[in-house]
Amino acid sequence: MYYKGMLKEHSSLVNVFLRAIDWIAIYASGVAAFYLSGVSAFFEEMGQTGLPESYIMVVLMVVGLSAAIFPVSSVYRVWRGAPLIEELRQLSIGWVTLAFIMAALALMTKTGAQYSRMWGGVWFLLGWTTLLTSRIVLRFLLRWIRSQGFNQRQIVIVGTGNLAREVAERVTAASWTGLKLLGFFGEPAEEDRSAARGLPILGDMEALPGFLEANPIDQVWLAMPLREEDTVREVLYDLRHSTADIRFVPDIFGFSLLNHSFSEVAGLPVLDLSRTPMVGLNLWIKEAEDKILALIILILTSPVFLLLALGVKLSSPGPVFYRQERVSWNGEPFMMFKFRSMPVDCECRSGPAWASKGEARATPFGRFLRRTSLDELPQFINVLLGHMSIVGPRPERPVFVDRFKDEVPEYMKKHMVKAGITGWAQINGWRGDTDLHMRIEHDIYYIEHWSLWFDLKIIFLTLFKGFTHENAY
Repeated sequence: MYYKGMLKEHSSLVNVFLRAIDWIAIYASGVAAFYLSGVSAFFEEMGQTGLPESYIMVVLMVVGLSAAIFPVSSVYRVWRGAPLIEELRQLSIGWVTLAFIMAALALMTKTGAQYSRMWGGVWFLLGWTTLLTSRIVLRFLLRWIRSQGFNQRQIVIVGTGNLAREVAERVTAASWTGLKLLGFFGEPAEEDRSAARGLPILGDMEALPGFLEANPIDQVWLAMPLREEDTVREVLYDLRHSTADIRFVPDIFGFSLLNHSFSEVAGLPVLDLSRTPMVGLNLWIKEAEDKILALIILILTSPVFLLLALGVKLSSPGPVFYRQERVSWNGEPFMMFKFRSMPVDCECRSGPAWASKGEARATPFGRFLRRTSLDELPQFINVLLGHMSIVGPRPERPVFVDRFKDEVPEYMKKHMVKAGITGWAQINGWRGDTDLHMRIEHDIYYIEHWSLWFDLKIIFLTLFKGFTHENAY
């Protein structure tokens, strides 16, 4: 029915509406921050009621800059079918960039002293929250609208093999994307083994151009193995007169992927199959998080640090710190610090060995340190030196890395980020002498889903379940 396609027909107006919502949110949060921060009371004492004209000009300037910055930050790209967290990340990048530009302008023009910093801080947090909330509400509203059959895009799949079936299953199962799959184009002989959810094969590939001319198809998805390059080229030539969007779904489901994405290098489209998340802004955020938190933690725990150092010194002869070579980001070795929990000659006979249940090599005070994980406290020094992160896969000794990299699939992928003091595997109980495969599985999950919020969640959970554990010995 026509009214079910109105949103699609007026998608450009929806984009304008979205921009208007952002402008209103930024302006309203700026005004609200003026009152919530208490700055309004100061002006009222001076006989000024309402938002001063100078403040209104700053708010309008930020609204105007957002109209230029947000599009550059890909805030208004088409997000249909994309993860919500990715949209929120791009919006956050745009908002933080806007804040930095305003701070730089205030510094260069020496006008910052004319405005309340409290107002600016409250406005930043309130505006950020308002923008993210509006996106979340809009995303779920659009999902509901699309699941009811409105604002849909009609698509067909070129291909009838297992890949085409997999794509069809995923598309039809995700009704919230608003993608309505009509059927397949390919060889009818493969119909029985490729049909998904009763969708028909609409014809062979030669029939595709005529079908597109006769029907309002929005997108054509090419789902075929990478080896069928010639077929893909032929289909693209046949569709040279079509105005439908054409998408290619490469057969990568059988690959071992990590943070896979498309990127452009020297003008060339590149499919990243396995990639570290620590690039660009992510790397800057991670470094800032590590340095700031590590410095704060070392300052706050300095009395405990000194007491533990004294306890180690009195418990047995030898140095306070135990320095051991470990492997971190990109397989680079570094010397990791720990409070010494064992006699200095404990490995002279046994050689390198993993700590296991019933561990008898530690001193009495050392066993206390290990059970409470307080022996790890000096590793915050490693964080400040840039060897480690607060959150990440636990580092291992080179001798064990050489052994496990051939025994455990994807073991070396844990080194695509810096090693950490705590991690997703550790707070889930996979520490000490436990299933190494499960530990690596959790490490890979962390790398795949890394975000600042995920790090903060792990740090928060470590406070309750990361220090003492039955597998800490």
